[in-house]
Amino acid sequence: MRIVTWNCAGALRRKRAALEALSADVLIVQECESPAGSADRSYRDWAERHAVLWVGQSRHKGLGVFVRPGLRLESVALDDGGLMQFLPCRVEGIPLLAVWTKDAPSSDRHGYIGQLWHWLRRHPDFLRETRALLAGDFNSNAIWDRQYPGCSHSDVVRVLEALGLHSLYHRICGDAQGGESTPTFFLQRNLAKPYHIDHAFLSAALLDGARLQIGSPADWLDLSDHMPLVLDLADSG
Repeated sequence: MRIVTWNCAGALRRKRAALEALSADVLIVQECESPAGSADRSYRDWAERHAVLWVGQSRHKGLGVFVRPGLRLESVALDDGGLMQFLPCRVEGIPLLAVWTKDAPSSDRHGYIGQLWHWLRRHPDFLRETRALLAGDFNSNAIWDRQYPGCSHSDVVRVLEALGLHSLYHRICGDAQGGESTPTFFLQRNLAKPYHIDHAFLSAALLDGARLQIGSPADWLDLSDHMPLVLDLADSG
């Protein structure tokens, strides 16, 4: 199974061809418009050829999961408590948490990575399975740990590891959290401002034999400030 997560920076309707070229089975797309609410008929038609789940505060910008025909996508109803933005679901029975952390309107949630920390505390059992994964735009890296005491990026990594999930990038590349050599994001689309803020965490059964590619800015920077993460799972059944 091939899974792609990408923050498209809006207007997915005009960028579908780039994603389609990746031949993904599952697309996790941040900042995409609602297919149901779009005035673009070709975008609606494209979405209708997939199983789709979408959440967002505005129909112009939300979080979507698109699954190719033939695969089973099921919504999982979990109270998010106002945390943003998460889309829990199952693909072929495998728990998947699609992630696009957003800054919090309430200071007690610490913004960005704090949103995920709180979500995992609310629903600790959702990902506690032999096969499970979460992926998306965390807007987070260990280099900013001091800004989020008690619910930092490293705190979230520890919570996930306690659930049996580990970062695919760090497992493959051997880089330390906060010391990533390959960026996933370029602030203001500036090559001189690279960061690694998009992540994929997999359970041990899915990590075994899994591969990862990160898109090149030469191919993707004109489309978005984020690069796609392309995950190929050897064991998804």
